[in-house]
Order: sequence, then C-alpha cells, then structure tokens
Amino acid sequence: MKVLVTGGAGYIGTELVSLLAQLPVVEQIIVYDNLSRANYNLFLGNRIPNHNKIKFIKGELLDSRGLRLALKGVDVVYHLAARVTTPFAHSDGHLYEQINHWGTAELVYAVEETGVKKFVYTSSAGVYGSSEQPVDENATPHPTTFYAISKLRGEEHVRRLSDKMDTYIFRCGNVYGYSRSMRFDAVINRFVFEANFLRRITIHGDGSQRRSFIHIEQLALALANVLHSSIPGGTYNLVERTISIMDVVDVLKQVIPDLEFILINQHIRFSHLNIQPNQKINKALGIGSAQSFADELKIFLDKFSF
Repeated sequence: MKVLVTGGAGYIGTELVSLLAQLPVVEQIIVYDNLSRANYNLFLGNRIPNHNKIKFIKGELLDSRGLRLALKGVDVVYHLAARVTTPFAHSDGHLYEQINHWGTAELVYAVEETGVKKFVYTSSAGVYGSSEQPVDENATPHPTTFYAISKLRGEEHVRRLSDKMDTYIFRCGNVYGYSRSMRFDAVINRFVFEANFLRRITIHGDGSQRRSFIHIEQLALALANVLHSSIPGGTYNLVERTISIMDVVDVLKQVIPDLEFILINQHIRFSHLNIQPNQKINKALGIGSAQSFADELKIFLDKFSF
C-alpha cells in the first residue's frame, strides 16, 4: 500500500507518519509539505522506525502538476495540510481560502484522475461555530471564523469523492500533547509550556469558555486505524473531552501547586464549543486513553528538557 500525507511534516502529520511507517501493510509513505511553518522537526532527532519507507516531496497544494506526479500509484491519501493560525483565525481570510479551500479543491481534482481507494480529510470542530449544548454530526455547521469557513468549504469538495472511493471527513477537536513538531499556539500546549518554565499562565477572557479536545497520540492512532477499520465513509467528530479553560488550569495546578495565572480582558466572555464525542466511532478507531487528564499533563511536562 502506498500512502500520501499532505502536511506530513506538521503537528499531526509527524505523529501519523511515524505510526504508518510501523504498519507492515504500508510499503511507502510520501510526505507532501511546503514547510511553510519552517518546522523541520520531522527530519531531526531519532530515526523513525522503518524510515526507508518515507519519501519527502516539497510541494504546494495549488501546484496541480506537482500533485498529480506525487499521486502516481497512491492508494490512500491523508489530507492534513492547512493554514492554521491560532488565535488569529479571524484574520487574512484570503490566505485561508487559498490554501484550505482552493488547495483542497486542487487536491480533489487531482485525486479524481487517479486510482486512489481511500481519502481521509482532517476538518475542524470549529465548523459548528459555537454551542453551549453538546452537538453531534447531525448539527448544522455555522462557522464563524475565516479558518472554519475555509475548512467547511474544503469538506464540500472532498464529498465529491464519496461515490468514487471510501471518503472520510473527521472534524477534530483542539489537538494537544507532546510531539516533536508540536504547535505552541494551541491553548493546552501553550499553558503547559508557560506552567513549566514561567510558573504563570496567561488566560484570555474569564476562562469559563468550554472547548473540545483530543490528544495528539489518540488522533494519530485513530487516523492510522482508518486503514484497516470497517467504518463506512462519512463525516465524523473526533473528540475525547470538553472542558473549560479554567478546568485545564485547575488540573495543572494539581500537578504544579505553586502555579499562578493572570486573566487578560477578563470582562470578555468567549463563546463555547461543546462537541459530543462519537463513542461508536471512537471505539472503532481505538480512541480512549487509560490515562487521566492529569497524568497526560504530567507526561507532557516530563518531555521538556528541564
């Protein structure tokens, strides 16, 4: 089996590629990435097991010729590449559209001309907009940021493939957890960094806003398990838990008792996004850590060099 991973050098991609390389059924992995985040960590440190399976192509989603060349002989496509900039999801709408919307369209056009059998797209739970009550896949999307709008438009292109191949759209919660290619603009990752080195966390708003999260290891495992899972193609939410920002701080304070926090613009109440975990899909894809949230944060903290 030959697999192509767009955005394979990114936060999720680094972990997914490492897992795919360990699967006997996977003969080759093509990492297709433009390295726009200047993140080279996939290429550094300890060698990935079975690294001889991995091939890197530096390319753009809008390069239709480059995409078609990279897709030759590919059986499965994981489309992870996207413009993601937290917390500035309201800025630079053109760039989000160019990459997340039209870049996805170009990839879909190219895939339609190939023998690809399975297509996996990582969308965002942000397409639902905001909700205080738990929402599931039956809820009508109502994106409120340029980022979420562009991801939803990308979904529309991906669905065109559903009558030609197994097509999966996963609306992922906020991703957190250690990876050598991790993003520090993700809220829990930033908190853990600040807690470890500064002993003080900066919170925007009053901290009551609730968000849905999934650990990077659980997400990467779920995506890798799609290769041999029997779940039908469709649109699914991938989240583990929904908690408030202050809940995250409280757990960190259990781990680091002398931790302090400061509220900035605490008069501002941010919207909630409460996603109902799809327990059936989580079970089918192997999502379900035996560790508590506090234990996950302890392990995360131990990954820092000092």
